[in-house]
Amino acid sequence: MVFNKFGYPLAFAFIAVICSQAVAYDPLDPNGNITIKWDIMSWTPDGYVAVVTMNNFQMYRHIMSPGWTLGWVWAKKEVIWSMVGAQATEQGDCSKFRGNIPHSCKKNPTVVDLLPGVPYNQQIANCCKGGVLASWGQDPSASVSSFQVSVGRAGTTNKTVRLPLNFTLMGPGLGYTCSQAKKVPSTVFLTPDGRRKTQAMMTWNVTCTYSQILASRYPSCCVSMSSFYNSTITPCPKCSCGCQNKNTCVPSDAEIKTVVAMNTSKNHNTNAIKCTNHMCPIRVHWHVKLNYKEYWRVKMTVTNFNYQMNYTQWTLVAQHPNLNNITQVFSFDYKPLIPYQSTNDTGMFYGLKFYNDVLMEAGPDGNVQSELILKKDMNTFTFTQGWAFPRKIYFNGDECMMPPPDQYPYLPNSANSNLISSSTMASLLLLVLLVFW
Repeated sequence: MVFNKFGYPLAFAFIAVICSQAVAYDPLDPNGNITIKWDIMSWTPDGYVAVVTMNNFQMYRHIMSPGWTLGWVWAKKEVIWSMVGAQATEQGDCSKFRGNIPHSCKKNPTVVDLLPGVPYNQQIANCCKGGVLASWGQDPSASVSSFQVSVGRAGTTNKTVRLPLNFTLMGPGLGYTCSQAKKVPSTVFLTPDGRRKTQAMMTWNVTCTYSQILASRYPSCCVSMSSFYNSTITPCPKCSCGCQNKNTCVPSDAEIKTVVAMNTSKNHNTNAIKCTNHMCPIRVHWHVKLNYKEYWRVKMTVTNFNYQMNYTQWTLVAQHPNLNNITQVFSFDYKPLIPYQSTNDTGMFYGLKFYNDVLMEAGPDGNVQSELILKKDMNTFTFTQGWAFPRKIYFNGDECMMPPPDQYPYLPNSANSNLISSSTMASLLLLVLLVFW
């Protein structure tokens, strides 16, 4: 067997590399991605006018404020003459131009969405939302963003135009990896009256997928647990989200002035996470609340420990085998996720619009909660061995750190007798009578 310089078999190293390349695959959302479509709508004397459309096909991962940032590298010496619905962050060196000055002369331009409320002559359809993109599962109509770009020095035919290279997408932080642009059949459009079809001169697509491990070394949330049948509360594991900021966190008894100063700070890198054992900005608590004859009840609470962040359009995804038989959800919207036809054990929860769709910053209002009523399947239902707790929890698309299984609230031995069915009790009673008859 061949070993590397660290003393590990090379086969293991190869497997590790393969796994690191596969982290972008999400088993709960296998087809989730952001697709960027570049449609050339018309030719100009030295280039073309294109409409660029971003579609978020991720079921439960959205792009929140301050929004997306899109970048690429021009294949030749292209410039951006003008833009509608978005803007390049830098003009670059345009000193070679006389008269009309391009919007951007950068070889590698970076583009951001315009903010809401810009003048109408700077808008096109699906633009100007501050770069915010809803997830496909939560609101398909708000999961698309578009802008128009006029490109010069680019060629004026399908044979002379060159596709941009090295697309990058920030959403708003790291995590997305984009493919190279690929030519696809030209997009067909329907006129408003529905009686005529028009077609783009040329179309190419770029697909961007998300990897949590690229976004951060550590998780961004954790899960704690409790139950009515055990007084023990299982907390989030220690340092669930890393303890590298332990010395700069905000103490729970910090003066309000300190917190306000952090909130108004222009330095977005300022750490404003509340000091906790787990050091996570988000904690999800799962409480097994009540047990009925044919149903059982769960309470979910999401708590924000970040003094500097409001989570807008948040999403929570839970995986549990009894979510295939959910009866009622209070205070949250709910949608089942069925990535595979053979399995229905995953659900997406999100806030009611204008009620609790914003998870406020840390403080008295920094939490949202809901209760679920689930119908029992007597063939599978049990409180033993941690069955009543979720298999996985995701917040805003990132998987949360779960406690180790041996620390789940356990069912007391005395409770086992209470879970024996009436038919089993009748059988035992009959057996006793037969023995002593």
